Amino acid sequence: MVLKIILSVVFAVLAFLLVSVLVVIISSLFVNGAKEYSVDSAYYRSLLYYSTFFAVVFARITVKTSGLEKLPAGRFLLVGNHRSKFDPILTWHVMRKQKLAYISKPSNFNIPAFGRIIRKCCFMSIDRDDPMNAARTINRAAKLMTDDEVSVAVYPEGTRNYGEGLLPFHNGVFRIAQKAGVPVVVVSVKGTEKIHMNYPLRRSRVEINILDVIPPETVKTTRTNNIGDMVRETLLNDLEK
Repeated sequence: MVLKIILSVVFAVLAFLLVSVLVVIISSLFVNGAKEYSVDSAYYRSLLYYSTFFAVVFARITVKTSGLEKLPAGRFLLVGNHRSKFDPILTWHVMRKQKLAYISKPSNFNIPAFGRIIRKCCFMSIDRDDPMNAARTINRAAKLMTDDEVSVAVYPEGTRNYGEGLLPFHNGVFRIAQKAGVPVVVVSVKGTEKIHMNYPLRRSRVEINILDVIPPETVKTTRTNNIGDMVRETLLNDLEK
């Protein structure tokens, strides 16, 4: 009797997951994979959050947050360190109300189903080797915030840092906040680099800390390289603890 109950529960869970995966895949087929969307889709964002929730559960990740009360009521540019592919996933997971749209490398938009879903959530690709492309992305990101569609998130390091400290910053990303007239929010993420080593035997513990909010008045009147220095110092002080 007990075995039958266990098998029934397992079957129900597997069936639920299968249906969920099918919904995500089918929904992604209705997205134009070559189009840049300027309106955040409530439906596709709910799919993103729904999928992320189950990914966090099955990857056995516990997230501890601090400083969320510092987040501005309006739109903002979120910047932080980048150690793992889990960094953006867990950040938008704990900041669901803020509707983050990440600036990401083009290859992420080619991931089956996922790449199309993030397009509908106003995520943007950037090619830093193409100045014209980078400039268009910066302008588009600023417009999304002035239109109050999303808050924008980007990693100034430009790529994952597999070592200690921080990689050199691409300070041009701070022009997004200057153009949009929004604050810069500094976030640190710790522990994501250990997830692939811990899974599936051990639970992973990740910390996401909102460290500082640079007001729009300061952002507007400060050179981008100086903003980068401020952000870098704030992050290093926290990461070296």
